[in-house]
Amino acid sequence: MNTLNAKTDFIFGIRAVEEAIKSGKEIDKVLIRKGLGGELFYQFFNLVRENNVPFQYVPTEKLDRITRKNHQGVIAFISAVTYDNIEAIIPGIYEKGEVPLVLVLDGITDVRNMGAIARSAECAGVHAIILPEKGSAQINADAVKTSAGALHYIPVCRVKSLVNTLKYLQDSGLYIAAATEKATEDYFNADFNKPLALVMGAEDVGVSSDVLRICEKWIKIPMKGKVSSLNVSAAATVLIFDVIRQRNNNTI
Repeated sequence: MNTLNAKTDFIFGIRAVEEAIKSGKEIDKVLIRKGLGGELFYQFFNLVRENNVPFQYVPTEKLDRITRKNHQGVIAFISAVTYDNIEAIIPGIYEKGEVPLVLVLDGITDVRNMGAIARSAECAGVHAIILPEKGSAQINADAVKTSAGALHYIPVCRVKSLVNTLKYLQDSGLYIAAATEKATEDYFNADFNKPLALVMGAEDVGVSSDVLRICEKWIKIPMKGKVSSLNVSAAATVLIFDVIRQRNNNTI
C-alpha cells in the first residue's frame, strides 16, 4: 500500500509520489533506487525533472531502512512548509520602505538547528530564510516543532544555487556578509544598517569556499572561553539581534 506516513513525512511508491507532485505538494527530495528503469519509471522521472523536484539516487538498503513496505524504489519526503520565491520577496520589502534582512543557510543539515534558527529569525523580523535544494536539512515536523511554529510564518526560499542567488541579492542592492572563523573582523565592528544578506555555514565545515568568495565581508564572533565555537543556531541568534540592535539605534 502506498501511503503518507504522518510521523516521518514521507510517501513511497511511484504512483503515490507522482500524484503528490501533480497535486502540488511541496517535495523536499525524492530518493530513487539506483538502476531503476522501465516505462513507468521513466514517465515518473520526466515528471520529477519537469517540476524541478530535487532527487537523489541511493542503494536499495537506504530505502529499506526508511520503510520495509513496497516502496517500488521510490520514496519522497514531504515538506512541512510551502516554499517562497526570493525574487518575489525582495521587491516587496523595498516597496514597504523596509531595509532587507535575509538569512542564508549554507549546509545546515540538522533539523533542530534549522528550527531554532528559524525561531530566532522570525522573532527578530528577518524577512526570509534562503537555503539550497541540496545539502540542507529537511523542513519536516521536527524542524517546525523546534521553531515553535516560526517556520509557518517566515518565508523560506529553496534555491538551486546559493552563488547565483547571492549574485541576485547583490544586484538588488543587498550587502553579503558571511559568518566565518576565517574572518579577522569581529561582528560588532561591522555596519549592519544597510540591506543585508547574512550567511551562516555548517558547524563542521563552515561557509563553503565558493559562497565565501562572493561575500563582501567576513565577520566572526570572538571566543573568550575554552570552547572555540558556538552552536550555529546560537551564533545566528547573536548576529541577527545585533543587526536589529544597530538598526534600532540608528532610528532613534
